[in-house]
Amino acid sequence: MSIRVYHGLQSAPPDFGPCALTIGNFDGVHAAHRRIMEQVSALAGARGWKAAVLTFDPHPARLVAPERAPSLMTSLPQRSAFMESAGIQEVLVLPFTWEIARLTPEEFARDVLAARLQARFVLVGENFRFGAKASGNTATLAELGVRYGFETRIFPAVRRRGRIVSSSEIRRLIRSGNVYLAGRMLERPHFLEGTVVSGHGVGSKQTVPTLNLETAAEVLPANGVYVTRTTDLDNGRRWRSITNIGNRPTFGGGGLSIETFLLDPLEDPSPARIRVEFLHRVRDERKFDGPAALKAQILRDVDHAKAWFRRTDILVS
Repeated sequence: MSIRVYHGLQSAPPDFGPCALTIGNFDGVHAAHRRIMEQVSALAGARGWKAAVLTFDPHPARLVAPERAPSLMTSLPQRSAFMESAGIQEVLVLPFTWEIARLTPEEFARDVLAARLQARFVLVGENFRFGAKASGNTATLAELGVRYGFETRIFPAVRRRGRIVSSSEIRRLIRSGNVYLAGRMLERPHFLEGTVVSGHGVGSKQTVPTLNLETAAEVLPANGVYVTRTTDLDNGRRWRSITNIGNRPTFGGGGLSIETFLLDPLEDPSPARIRVEFLHRVRDERKFDGPAALKAQILRDVDHAKAWFRRTDILVS
């Protein structure tokens, strides 16, 4: 059975619970999120409950502190798919309105968690805050759980390479170009999805032909060249690839472009929608003396990418 996603308290069915539940925004559904969800799933299975997530849309900061609201790495459908792979059975997406923002911690625990969702167990991270003006913390949640019939457990921080795994740290890594460490924290490559659009025609005539990606993604890797893996979203075809993000300085600059060169043969039909996964940073984007010099560098980048794939054997057939 596929994951069930409900939008708003009014859409949650009477049998949403009893459930083991975790609460948060879960952007990226990274390693720490997955450990929490796997524990929720295991406990729910052992006690005959449902494994559930309560999340919010939009991100609460977009309402209460829009100047600090983070850009998001993943859309709601993407997050739901990753949650399902971690064992979650149902998700309640709570529209974050001023009505919700003004709930006291007790009102949130009593009316939402206990009464509406029938939570029996709530697992959250160490920095969890909730209720009006973020006035409730993990100690508050534990106290209210005793009062309203659910057990509270706090999940410790998860570390990778000595760093605490968090959505904000992963966004910083991606934007700095460190896609490899970001991928370790995500437990998968960071990716961009979108449609293939016509480029400027320069690549096919003067350098190498590429797939040009148009995406609505909010978090982009730093400008530069990356070893990537490209998937056709309509039929699952996959290719090893190399991708440049930048402003095409050799050709006078312009708007941002995301151009992917496939290392494997492309047979018809050409993909209309693709996912590009970022595996390893090769170099910064820079201006060359002309198309010939750029093409020579692209061919060196291709050799670099092929060697990287041979070393890592990361492309699963």
